[in-house]
Amino acid sequence: MAAARPVHPALVLVASGAGHQIADSALSIMSAPDRAAREFIIQGITKDGRVFRPSDWAERLAGAMSSFRPGAASRAGIGAYIGYSPYCVPTTVGETKAVIVNEALREIEPMAWDFVVNFARDNELQMSEVCVLPAGSKAA
Repeated sequence: MAAARPVHPALVLVASGAGHQIADSALSIMSAPDRAAREFIIQGITKDGRVFRPSDWAERLAGAMSSFRPGAASRAGIGAYIGYSPYCVPTTVGETKAVIVNEALREIEPMAWDFVVNFARDNELQMSEVCVLPAGSKAA
């Protein structure tokens, strides 16, 4: 198994069909005042470099947050569908499980945001702010 690549405070992730790849350079636009909501990545690597277990932790965490989505109240009951919330999405970075969390979750449900952040903190997982670029984009 390849050594895990540590997450740095400012990462650039490039979306791909097989998850996300870490780009060679980081951008500083994550804290730009005109940006509506920041995104964070919780990587399945502990602060001391161990792989976090169980192996399906990212899917479990995102599943627990699946009801927090835009217009969730209007889609309750029989019209509801199964899927991940756009505010908490499991992915991979290289071969490492991860979850991308949108800060908009904090506005929708502060307790859900606290749950996710405390999950990362309590399990000593690496959490960093990121900028997700569409596939084919180049980091400046």
